[in-house]
Amino acid sequence: MPPPTSNKYQVAKDPSGKDINALEQHIKNLLCPSTPFFFNTLYEPFRDGADFVRGYPFGLREGVPTAASHGLWLNIPDYDAPTQLVKPLERNTRYVDTVLTIPKGTLFPMCGMNLAFDRDLIGPATYFGLMGDGQPIGRYDDMWAGWCCKVICDHLGLGIKTGLPYIYHSKASNPFVNLKKEYKGIFWQEEIIPFFQTLTLSKEFTSVQKCYIELSRLVKEKLGTIDPYFLKLSEAMVTWIEAWDELNPPTKHSSK
Repeated sequence: MPPPTSNKYQVAKDPSGKDINALEQHIKNLLCPSTPFFFNTLYEPFRDGADFVRGYPFGLREGVPTAASHGLWLNIPDYDAPTQLVKPLERNTRYVDTVLTIPKGTLFPMCGMNLAFDRDLIGPATYFGLMGDGQPIGRYDDMWAGWCCKVICDHLGLGIKTGLPYIYHSKASNPFVNLKKEYKGIFWQEEIIPFFQTLTLSKEFTSVQKCYIELSRLVKEKLGTIDPYFLKLSEAMVTWIEAWDELNPPTKHSSK
């Protein structure tokens, strides 16, 4: 176990006791293809000692570019407030030495504190939702970015990996403070997640920016009735893309 420190997030160790190089692993994940269109039961087929199993279509074995690498936590799990309250002493001590591609059509809860992404492939969609003082929702900003990124990656034929690397999380946040921040999000996600699960983007939207602008329109149309927050968020999404395009020259993947 790492020595006590004032830092909430620390370098984790693998089962041999060696420090984990999280940056190196994230880079490996981003440089390795993803396989979102067909699940390989031997996990990551591109690792040494693994391959595609019998029955995996040869036409899909090349994979697709990986847009984001999502790492995990050891020690204190990344739980919501209700789960924190009922499992205050639970710890994640199990190191699973694997990386998985999240299948197409499947959403996931993205934690933004152990994350890497390819800015050329998915950068414009990594905008975290509005939060902080004056906003009615907290601790869902990174979740929002994850849902947006995933549906756009699915549309554009890109992949997202999750698993390694691990970061050691040493200090739990206050569950009562978290509950105050999360409680509207806990209710709203029951409508937000079906929204992302069922939305479709037209084939005419071939860049991340175009997808994101269309997504902002759908947020206003479909989620604006839940709370004015989503009307403000849809406007902020457009402002974000305008700022992105102003500050970032067009690239192969993010051009208008």
